[in-house]
Amino acid sequence: MPSAFLYLGIMLAVIVVWFMLLKRPVYEAVLISFVVLLAVTNKWSSLGDYIDKGLSTSLLYSMTAFVAMSVILTKTKIIDSCIAIILSILGRIPGGAGYVSIIASAFMGALSGSGPGNVMATGSITIPAMKKSGFPPELAANVESNSSYMGNMIPPSSNIVAALGAFTALYPATEMTTGQFWIVLWGISIWFILQRVLTLFFFCKYYKVKPMSKEELPSLKESLKTGWQGLLLPVVILLPFVLDYFFKESFFTTRLGAAGAKAMSSSLLLFIPGIATFYACLITKDKKAVTPHKIAMLFAKAVKTIAPAVGVCIIGYMIGALFNDMNVAVEMEEFIRDVNFGKFGLVLFISLLTCFLGMIIPGSSLVVIFGPAFISSFASVGVDPVLAAAMLPCICGVMCGITPPLGLGMYAGMSLAESDFGKTFKNNMFWVVGQFVMEVVVLMGWLPILGL
Repeated sequence: MPSAFLYLGIMLAVIVVWFMLLKRPVYEAVLISFVVLLAVTNKWSSLGDYIDKGLSTSLLYSMTAFVAMSVILTKTKIIDSCIAIILSILGRIPGGAGYVSIIASAFMGALSGSGPGNVMATGSITIPAMKKSGFPPELAANVESNSSYMGNMIPPSSNIVAALGAFTALYPATEMTTGQFWIVLWGISIWFILQRVLTLFFFCKYYKVKPMSKEELPSLKESLKTGWQGLLLPVVILLPFVLDYFFKESFFTTRLGAAGAKAMSSSLLLFIPGIATFYACLITKDKKAVTPHKIAMLFAKAVKTIAPAVGVCIIGYMIGALFNDMNVAVEMEEFIRDVNFGKFGLVLFISLLTCFLGMIIPGSSLVVIFGPAFISSFASVGVDPVLAAAMLPCICGVMCGITPPLGLGMYAGMSLAESDFGKTFKNNMFWVVGQFVMEVVVLMGWLPILGL
């Protein structure tokens, strides 16, 4: 057995014991696993280098910026007005409240980067609306949770930054810009949104779900009047990346040079969250909630949420550096080549592996720790490396939130919908299987992907 699998097994064993059995925070579990790996590999002399690599990864600071942005967006409640606009349009069709949940939750999840938090935020509006229009409680809970966790694979989610970091670690000389990478991610996300819409369509037929009553629908005119500025938030965030994708060569490279255009592309991840945060503060109705003092207090309270997430990523990068020294990715690639999985077999194997790992390890940690190994393994059997990197947030960040026992999204949806665990779990399996099938289909290259 390759030593790579021994190291992975040790890490998983420590995390399972510390996180699952002892009920300690996941950042503690990841840190303890790193210390154990240092002891097993006797790499104590390189500890300083690993810490330096963990802290000097520029994408870590981009990730922190997006997490900070999500705190402000949640506080200003701009998304609530956007949901009202979508609900006033789609609520008129059978199962309309569910389609609103898919669109609004995916959108909000991408901005907030918090699966359970997004379920609670958007679900407080969409789940009651679904139940009133005839959705069984278990279906309403799963529509919301499975839609919310799509945000983990849609830019500008922080998982995306981790995936790009894994790709650039393997291909440091790549010409791939952030804008180009994001276009591929949106191209992938469209198929998963369609998959959820189609799944919901069949469930609505099965349960004979009706449209929302006119009395419960918000007025489109009033919703637009009060919330139209919120609809511009995606433009503020996404437009710079779209421009970078379409005009990198013809405009930016011509004027800034190749090095300047590449630097500009990289810097987008740092200053866009700040611009979006400023815009959110500018258009919010409650200006008293975004004074400098209130914002400082808001971040002071949010430190307990932000620090563990950032800490896990730092330790994850340190483990990644250790694995790189131990040639874990190379050994895994050689093992896969020797076993001769073939493309389809490997896609099934890694998709099942990440589904299992996601039950015990948060998705962002999976992307940071295993991302390079997964990308190189996929590339060895003919999967486009860019596609493999772009699918990391999907196979790692989405599955971890919808599959128990770590499926926090399902539990959050259950609490809002007041649904039975057994019924919710059984219904959720349809969504999990659908997610898994789509992962295999996309990784096999059987669907056209925008940007590839």
